[in-house]
Amino acid sequence: MKKGLLIMSMAALGFAACQGGYEKGPSGLLYKIHHHAAGDSIKEGDFISLNIIAKTDADSVLYNSYEMGRASQTFVPKPMYDGDLFYAIMKMSKGDSATIKIDIDSAEKKGQPRPQGIKGKYVIYTLKVEDIIKKDTANEQGFEEKIQAFFKAEGDKLQKAEQPKIDKYVSSNSLKTQKYPSGLQVAIEKEGTGVQPKTGDTVKVHYTGKLTTGKVFDTSNPEVAKKNNLYNPAREPYNTLDLAIGEGNVIPGFDEGVLTMKKGGKSILIIPSKLGYGEHGMQGGMIGPYTPLIFEIELVDVVPGKPAATPQPAPTADAHAGHNH
Repeated sequence: MKKGLLIMSMAALGFAACQGGYEKGPSGLLYKIHHHAAGDSIKEGDFISLNIIAKTDADSVLYNSYEMGRASQTFVPKPMYDGDLFYAIMKMSKGDSATIKIDIDSAEKKGQPRPQGIKGKYVIYTLKVEDIIKKDTANEQGFEEKIQAFFKAEGDKLQKAEQPKIDKYVSSNSLKTQKYPSGLQVAIEKEGTGVQPKTGDTVKVHYTGKLTTGKVFDTSNPEVAKKNNLYNPAREPYNTLDLAIGEGNVIPGFDEGVLTMKKGGKSILIIPSKLGYGEHGMQGGMIGPYTPLIFEIELVDVVPGKPAATPQPAPTADAHAGHNH
């Protein structure tokens, strides 16, 4: 039932806005409900679906559920302290939108870890409550069935939206792609002149992984990592991804796409979810159910017939030390 839940945390999200018109709460909390819909307010134990944009005081985006292409879901916990994020969320109803400003120093004094790299006074959330399933202690089975039905309906919507997302990405980026029977599409940016890898060869590739919204979730390029708030000095030096290709060390679409290339070439792989993370996506990651992926690949080298000495994980939203969002 809980598969696909994105549990929000102070360490992962944040946001900044003007002071005017805010109501004051405990521990330095400021909140402004922009639209207040009729209905029961959110309570502890309810299941909620939220769209969230998160920024720092310096207007640096830390999280944007719209870029993810899906809302975030969680069960409403008991507030960790009087004046935390959920203290404010529990004043909202389905359809409400609000900006919530959390005082970083006050949160730290209450035992909450200070988000790394965040400067300024506030961690600030702008959010909209898309849906609420009210906790029903008298009918736990019915409560769970409603949540299961919610995820089924959300999955159906995401599945129907997948191909239009792919088509829009290809069209808006003016890509000329080769379509393969599996559903993979490959746009060649630079034709390689070297050897073409075969299953079992070790390939050395530079890559950048994106969603169709353009949101980068992983890269072997340190400059791209810095630009997209993915950089982690612990990963230095940023090197190629080295792996035995065609042996299931990466998602199927990555394997298939690299096998179409030649050494020295650059290609863009448009990978449907059935060749990626499928109907479930990645638990706790940026890649949701039925999410198509874009990989920009440079095939740097091919070592025939010699598997990589140390198998490396597939490039994913959670791969590598660079993924501290």
